[in-house]
Amino acid sequence: MDKLEEVYKLAKEVGAKDISLPEIIIETKAIDKIAPYLKSNQYQKIVIVADENTYKVVGKHVQQILSDDNHEVETILLTQTKHGQVIADEATLVQLLVEAPSGTDVLLAVGSGTIHDVVRFAGHKLNIPFISIPTAASVDGFASKGAPLILRGVKQTIQTASPVAIFADLNILMGAPKEMTAAGFGDILGKYTSLLDWKISDWIGGEPYNQLAADMTRRSLESCVNNVDKIAAGDEAGMKILIQSLIESGLVMLVLDFSRPASGGEHHLSHFWEMDLLKNNAEQLLHGAKVGVTTTIIAELYKDFAKQLDTSSIRKNQTIYKDKLDLHWEKIKYEIEQLPTPIFLRELLKSVGGPASPEELNVPDDLVEESLNQAYKLRDRCTGLLLINQLKTERIKYSF
Repeated sequence: MDKLEEVYKLAKEVGAKDISLPEIIIETKAIDKIAPYLKSNQYQKIVIVADENTYKVVGKHVQQILSDDNHEVETILLTQTKHGQVIADEATLVQLLVEAPSGTDVLLAVGSGTIHDVVRFAGHKLNIPFISIPTAASVDGFASKGAPLILRGVKQTIQTASPVAIFADLNILMGAPKEMTAAGFGDILGKYTSLLDWKISDWIGGEPYNQLAADMTRRSLESCVNNVDKIAAGDEAGMKILIQSLIESGLVMLVLDFSRPASGGEHHLSHFWEMDLLKNNAEQLLHGAKVGVTTTIIAELYKDFAKQLDTSSIRKNQTIYKDKLDLHWEKIKYEIEQLPTPIFLRELLKSVGGPASPEELNVPDDLVEESLNQAYKLRDRCTGLLLINQLKTERIKYSF
């Protein structure tokens, strides 16, 4: 990738002296370069981690390539729910921790976000490096260290390990279901509100902020928005733009060692919905599909908030941030006004074939409303969603 120098510059700025970036191959037939990479790094005992579907689509082919190259290869198929999905919960984590053979040199995560989260956590605990082989351009976490997990029914992100290499084969990504590509675009679209929330967390909460990291994340976002037609077409050029942007976003999170530039109030709503679906043993929704929709909701909520808030009416007992709000509110208001309109965001989602409303995801209004009033508690971050909940005089109603 041509932006690694900027990533190293960011690492120097934030004092990440020992940062180790993955080797990144993004091209057609990238999968053919895995065996030479393994040989050059003297990885001999290989374990492929996949689910039934990703094994059929990619994993089986990788296994054959590596076997033909005289590697010792085993495959672990992660147990799926009755809905045919893998959940990054305790049971799945323990399965991989138990089934990973002794002496394993490297784990190959063959799949999308959830499989990567399980592998990065288990690999970190077992001190085994892992390689990322995305089967869809569906999330921005391929390169990061964060593993969003469901622990005791609660969504938590644990900082673990990044991959030592990423092999993003454009032929494979172009063949992925279109809803997976749309989910990747939705995850990127969430940067509109997450970047705003990051500024709020800096100005109001005194949380760490870095302008270069924000600029890099915004360029990844703008690259996708400016090329939405190519991404919607699903051709090689569009897929390369999308997967590069997703990986670049992950690299920023990797260097910072937190997810603030890429995860704000929109992700909190998404995680709240996910937890509710798990509680009800329901079929899970694609992460990026939820994030795309929640971005439109957060944008509308924030714009309404900016129009209505009169900081002079805030009482000291409403929020510990009153003084900071008085000082920074005009800047925050301006940034909210710069957000795209919810209509524009929904049109972008529709253009790539993704859902644009909770109704299209079959998420009921009462769950959306509950998330608007409760999801801010999931993370210890000073977001716009947290401030709105602290300053509200009555329950936030969902009528967008």
